[in-house]
Amino acid sequence: MSFDPTRNEPGVAAFTLGYIVLFTIWFLSVGNYEFIIYVVTMLALVVLVGASLGRAGYPPAMLWALSLWGLAHMAGGGVPVGGAVLYNLKLLPLISTDRLFILKYDQLVHAYGFAVAACVLHHLLVRHFPTARGTATALVYPALASMGLGAVNEIIEFSAVLAVPDTNVGGYINTALDLCFNALGACIAVAVIGFRRDR
Repeated sequence: MSFDPTRNEPGVAAFTLGYIVLFTIWFLSVGNYEFIIYVVTMLALVVLVGASLGRAGYPPAMLWALSLWGLAHMAGGGVPVGGAVLYNLKLLPLISTDRLFILKYDQLVHAYGFAVAACVLHHLLVRHFPTARGTATALVYPALASMGLGAVNEIIEFSAVLAVPDTNVGGYINTALDLCFNALGACIAVAVIGFRRDR
């Protein structure tokens, strides 16, 4: 890991590992073994980001955005709200039927998280392939790749369902909504990047 004093890498690392440790202790104490799977995934991602710092040159704001995504995810499964967890919290009744509810905390985190993923992928693409900067490719590819990572996330959730008897993972409609909000976040991110580029 490259520690440049002009960057916030040590602070981000300490903050991220700190909340991972605290939530791991909490999950184990309440028997939430589903989220232990996600903790392992989080640690793998932390190692991946840390190992690529020198080559990737992530801006400090991007590292903080990634860390806050992880915190929002851990809080979603660990913070109790009204007899359930934060992930089930209904924020705004944009759509409310017997079958689905929009907007929930879960959906907001999905949109935010894969918006951040799209920004990271765009950063990596234009850093390693500078000729792509300012092209449609530099916007379309990160958006599609972020959606693909969203699908991988759903596979991880499915694995949790198979491994742990009682999980907070929803059914088909929940999975479809997750994918839709992943796509929404990714598209918003690249739209903002494109708008800022054209100004």
